[in-house]
Amino acid sequence: MSAQRKTLGSRPPAATSVGDGIGAANAGWSFSGEVAKSFSAHVRRSVPLYDAGHELVCHISDYFVQEDSVVYDLGVSTATLLAKLTNRHRDKRGVRCIGIDREPAMLKQARLEQGELSGMELVCADINLFDYEMTDLVVAYYTVQFVAPRIRQELFNRIYKALNWGGAFILFEKVRAPDARFQDICSGIHTDFKLENGFDAEEIVNKTRSLKGVLEPFSTQGNLDLLARAGFVDVMTIMKHIPVEGFLAVK
Repeated sequence: MSAQRKTLGSRPPAATSVGDGIGAANAGWSFSGEVAKSFSAHVRRSVPLYDAGHELVCHISDYFVQEDSVVYDLGVSTATLLAKLTNRHRDKRGVRCIGIDREPAMLKQARLEQGELSGMELVCADINLFDYEMTDLVVAYYTVQFVAPRIRQELFNRIYKALNWGGAFILFEKVRAPDARFQDICSGIHTDFKLENGFDAEEIVNKTRSLKGVLEPFSTQGNLDLLARAGFVDVMTIMKHIPVEGFLAVK
């Protein structure tokens, strides 16, 4: 019997459906492989105000992107937001919008969905190790929550150092609530949102299980603390829907 249990326990966890034709194992969510093909549809059904957040980022960018500005989108995925930023500032001389992602499949899908836009660059690299140029705007749109907590502060420090004085860091994240009661409310509302967007209960549970140890959201205060330790003094919330929040930090 003990030998049988050992054999069963050594099997790799099986992938289960999380919706949109995507499979993921327990504690095994990944953005690699076939996920890229369905990512754009999947994330819109998963994250409240996803497209509205894009529009807000674009409007805020008007205050920071100037001629010859460098703009970074960290964890660019299929480059939907980066393409919007590129098109918005295409008449400003010398603007470069650079998207960074470590998953080649995502960048391949980005090129299929967005085409080749003048002023837009896609780079396959680790945002935690990338050698950033001096920049006027850095955007991390639901990206930092997937960075291991043990190195998250180092990333914030690198972003602060790379920003020109007066430059901005726009951070959107899933956030944890400040106590257990509020967390129950946040989790329940987010589950309702997913059900209303066509996910079934099993897919929602499977996605939650797949994100164990992969998605590590901080609370509002936790994110503010990271920003403050990096050196940011001027910070405000620019969007808030119960389980998600957007921050604007200016150097």
